[in-house]
Amino acid sequence: MKFTFSKVIKGVRYLRHYGWREFWIRLKEKMEPQTVPYGPWYDRHAVTDDELARQRKFASAWKDAPLISIVVPLYRTPERFLTQMVRSVQAQSYGKWQLCLADGSGDGQEESGRRRDLRDILKPYIEADKRVEYQKLAENLGIAGNTNAALAMAKGEWIAFLDHDDLLAPDALYEAVRLMRGEGPKTGTPAAAGFVPQGEGRAAEYDMIYTDEDKVDMEGKTHFQPHLKPDINIDLLRSNNYITHFLLVKKEIVERVGGIRSEYDGAQDYDFILRCAEIAGHIGHVPRILYHWRCHEDSTSENPFGKQYAVEAGRRAIEDHLRRMGVEGSVRATKDMGFYAVYYTLRAKPLVSIIIPSRDEVDTLKKCIHSIKKSDYKNYEIIIVENNSREETFDYYKTLAPEEKTGARYKDSLTGEEITPKTREGLLPEGQRVCVAYWPKEFNYSKLNNFGAAQAEGSYFVLLNNDIELMGPSWLTEMLATCQRDEVGIVGAKLYYPDHTIQHAGIAVGIGGNARGIADNLFAGMSGERGGYLHKASLQIDYSAVTAACMMTKRRVYEAAGGFTERLSVAFNDVDFCLKVRSLGYLVVYHPRVEAYHYESKSRGSEDSQEKVARFQKEIEYMRNHWISILKNGDPYYNENLSRVYHNYSLRDNS
Repeated sequence: MKFTFSKVIKGVRYLRHYGWREFWIRLKEKMEPQTVPYGPWYDRHAVTDDELARQRKFASAWKDAPLISIVVPLYRTPERFLTQMVRSVQAQSYGKWQLCLADGSGDGQEESGRRRDLRDILKPYIEADKRVEYQKLAENLGIAGNTNAALAMAKGEWIAFLDHDDLLAPDALYEAVRLMRGEGPKTGTPAAAGFVPQGEGRAAEYDMIYTDEDKVDMEGKTHFQPHLKPDINIDLLRSNNYITHFLLVKKEIVERVGGIRSEYDGAQDYDFILRCAEIAGHIGHVPRILYHWRCHEDSTSENPFGKQYAVEAGRRAIEDHLRRMGVEGSVRATKDMGFYAVYYTLRAKPLVSIIIPSRDEVDTLKKCIHSIKKSDYKNYEIIIVENNSREETFDYYKTLAPEEKTGARYKDSLTGEEITPKTREGLLPEGQRVCVAYWPKEFNYSKLNNFGAAQAEGSYFVLLNNDIELMGPSWLTEMLATCQRDEVGIVGAKLYYPDHTIQHAGIAVGIGGNARGIADNLFAGMSGERGGYLHKASLQIDYSAVTAACMMTKRRVYEAAGGFTERLSVAFNDVDFCLKVRSLGYLVVYHPRVEAYHYESKSRGSEDSQEKVARFQKEIEYMRNHWISILKNGDPYYNENLSRVYHNYSLRDNS
């Protein structure tokens, strides 16, 4: 990394904000080399002149092509930035657009020792191209007012938003319209109410569309910091305005929400996006970098810590969004500027059944139960599913559950055999029920959990491995408050190895070398002190799957999904269960404030025997046969431009 004076100034600001320890963590993360460098990757993926010519030909033949009004609020924009922005619009391969420029600069601006009006700069463009329209405002109305003035000029069916000094890729409008026409890449299509996924595939009609973006230097040449986004992700959107640029919204939606609101200046776009998303029927995403946000890598003006008003406006925007959605909760700004944490209100205190499959390893199980007992949520029961332990393990069970009983009958889905299990019952010191239920057959993780669920009495289940040690007292309260949301089916945790590197921070489907491209844990092996790509390891976010080593679900959702698939005895059963729950229309939420150590060996799971290899291959084939759509079309919560080999959000190297 090259050190400059401006970087030193920026570093001092970061040091003051974060303190020495967190500053050092972020500095090391910043200096870490990219797995796949972005500059060459961008050059390989940028649209070619031949492709642009082809796009112009196709677009000219579209009979139902919509007019897109691009609204740009101007305020004393430097001439070269302004002209580059206009030229980037004129260079579009899709030609049915209107550029609406509302100028709140006042009488003129000082530039190179003289006053120059933006109208004079824009005059050649306005005269040569009728699609470029300009309005001089009587006064500066602020970012919201100037944008609304540009909106009033718009005649198009769609409104697109562009900042006055940023740049559009030449294929930006073409790719957006292609998606509107149902010809673009498949993306998730959530319904507005609750932002609940409604399955894979393209929507009949979109109300909002957004694209990926990056940053570009002041010369408009060097590209850096790519932002590769998931399809619509309500929990991520409540954590950060990840949509930002390039945004297109149907004009009727803009009119219904009432445009931009000045009381949220600094986060006016965040408030606007949340309001639009709440009423949009379908929201589309184009997974291409089509917007370039102008920003100097070394700029001293790149100082987010000087914009606390914007941070507070963003916090208020999220809280107001929650109120409109009928969701109780509070929002706190995190140390990472522009990122937030939502604390949902616990609506009720139902019985939670904690189901723990276990075999031997008494000390490990004791540590797990001891961590459970520290929870500040007390209405729970523990169901230990015993699977062929040695005799000395039963001495511990007798101390936990001294009374012998007969448990609930269970039918083996594979053999049809009905089992009436032996159980032991007891109470913890604070009165919580403990049930030890004996599963006498071979190990099958899916059967063990389904069997445990049959013995449970709670309306919520926590599936927990016996080698989990939960951290802190609030984990169960946090899980339950999130899982009680109507649209949520599953909540997963942030898990660490004993050396405090990350073991699990959500799962992406369709990645992973060891898993033959079925699914893999994200950020595995990364230091637990780090936030990862755009802080995603530290944000509440929706994923296609989370691990069942520590997972909460509603009982009714578990039963509606048919529990765990018992043909998947070892591998992928949790991924399969999550995908079944998603197919029912529920969200799977990763919750970073639910933390635990997972005392699983990092090398665990090697399939070295002939029997294990055969079993693993069968489970891979099951997943490929049953979930071919997501494996073929891509995980909607994981951008198609990201690696299928690495799990750190690095770029996909398909050169």
